[in-house]
Amino acid sequence: MRIGFVLPTMGPLAGPDSITLVARAVEDAGLDSVWVNERSLWPVEPINPYPFGPLPEAYQRIVDPLDALAYVAALTIRIGLGTSVLNLPWYNPLLLARRLTSLDVLSGGRLVAGIGSGWSQDEHIAAGSDWRTRGARTDEGIAVLKAAWTTDPVEHHGAHYDVPRSYISLKPVQQPHPPLVYGGWGAAAKRRAALLCDGWHPAGLPVDQLAPQFAEVQELARAAGRDPGSLRLVAKNGLDLRAAPIGSGRASFAGSPAEVAADLEAAAAAGVDELILDCVLAPGVETAADIVERIVALARIAGR
Repeated sequence: MRIGFVLPTMGPLAGPDSITLVARAVEDAGLDSVWVNERSLWPVEPINPYPFGPLPEAYQRIVDPLDALAYVAALTIRIGLGTSVLNLPWYNPLLLARRLTSLDVLSGGRLVAGIGSGWSQDEHIAAGSDWRTRGARTDEGIAVLKAAWTTDPVEHHGAHYDVPRSYISLKPVQQPHPPLVYGGWGAAAKRRAALLCDGWHPAGLPVDQLAPQFAEVQELARAAGRDPGSLRLVAKNGLDLRAAPIGSGRASFAGSPAEVAADLEAAAAAGVDELILDCVLAPGVETAADIVERIVALARIAGR
């Protein structure tokens, strides 16, 4: 099982020094990847609530995810570079395909493209994206991404996007294209992961729910004539590493080294291909050095 960490691209730590320190620590520790979140604004009076409780104040300060990954690509040699996740309806998909292709080429084929449809109506309004058609735009956007990555000349004519028959010769290093994983827990998210993408990317699910819910995604793929074994399970969870055990009722990947080690074993047994851990906003994390300390500790727990 591959293990990655979320970069500090949001909140008070967001900046080049912290991003550099954490990215290099992940590579030096023998872990496998770094990942970036995406938010565009922190609405003062949000139209719809944040799904996980109060909106974190850290979302007021964000480094652009793709710019951050391009920066990190130049600082590192081997670790994967992932988005968790880009909200596809915010983008013109042809121009996004160009940016993702460029990142894959410049990094030597290290990109994993995590995408979603977005949960914030405020962010959709600010991006000029119609909230009501976000699902349809996501489906069609995936088709445009794949067309730009895999065909030449490229052509697409749909309800939301038009690409005239054109040559776009720069193609990704990874063939047929960078892994495309879809984030979300709902029925529509699982359908897109199963039918349109290369994997499913849930965030925050308890480790004991990963296998049964991924089985639902695999069954959807099987029913559609796809090989369910080809799908990746790329899971993300918070990491709250403590000195002392928490015991019963703890969240997954929260607790002592022994408790976190048990969760790592459970995730691997559940079929997780890549586990992404996020401690940027965890208790006790105030500096980039605090994140590095947890990276080193986790690598030791994982036997790296």
